[in-house]
Amino acid sequence: MSFWQLAVQQLINGLQSGSIYALVALGYSMVYGIITLLNFAHGDIIMVGSYLSWFALTSIAPFVPLPVAVVIAIAMAILGCMVLGVTIEFAAYRPLRKSPRISLLITAIGVSYLLQNTAQKFIGASAKMVPYPRIPSVNFAGLTISGVAILCIAVTAACMVGLTLLVKKSKSGKAMRAVSEDADAALLMGVNVNSTISFTFAIGSALAGVGSILFIIAYPQASPFMGGMLGLKAFVAAVLGGIGSIPGAMIGGLLIGVIESLVSAVGLSVWKEGVVFAILIVMLLFKPAGIMGKPTTEKV
Repeated sequence: MSFWQLAVQQLINGLQSGSIYALVALGYSMVYGIITLLNFAHGDIIMVGSYLSWFALTSIAPFVPLPVAVVIAIAMAILGCMVLGVTIEFAAYRPLRKSPRISLLITAIGVSYLLQNTAQKFIGASAKMVPYPRIPSVNFAGLTISGVAILCIAVTAACMVGLTLLVKKSKSGKAMRAVSEDADAALLMGVNVNSTISFTFAIGSALAGVGSILFIIAYPQASPFMGGMLGLKAFVAAVLGGIGSIPGAMIGGLLIGVIESLVSAVGLSVWKEGVVFAILIVMLLFKPAGIMGKPTTEKV
């Protein structure tokens, strides 16, 4: 394989993982854009979606045809993550909405540990193999392009376009933008703030469900702590792109994935997490609003 073929191969590998980071970062950005909450339990919602896929494909698949089992697994992951996200918002975050932000942040961390330890208690600490069907690779111009990479990039791009249309064109999207701008003013204009925030959590958690499916197809193991590092990298991607920006989350996720792939390609794979967080530090020092974020001023 020539140098250029190797470079393109690494770029594709980076876009594959970066697409998953971007999808998770979209959920981070949506929630932060509405209520300025860093939902650190978001990565663990992905863990729950992965276990729902595992349950469907191991418990239901023996009784139905495999394509039907796959559809059931996908539906369970997405709907289960949606329900869990809305439940977390209602039970943990809504009562503290008027509290200092540090209270919400600590609560989010607590919810994350609760989900991790609940999964460890009832399912076990060992990883579970999730038997999604293998996606064949594609040969093009002397390159072997992973079918998983094509799927991840295509699904993430479709989700970003759909989410952008939802926010810009739909009535619910207008309500989301109004609440993001000024929740009290939106309430006076007849917007149901609670329903809008719950809807935002539902969409963000559905994206986490889609992310869990793509992640499990690429790396077919579910474990209680799988969402921790994935969620942190997606958070870095959201900050890098400009947290609260949908295109920014996409750009940040893809950049993180490509940078990780390039670092691994030069033989420094053990440093890739360190490089990611070093990029976060540099970005916060020189451009804290992110690539596509807008600087904000606070009136006093």
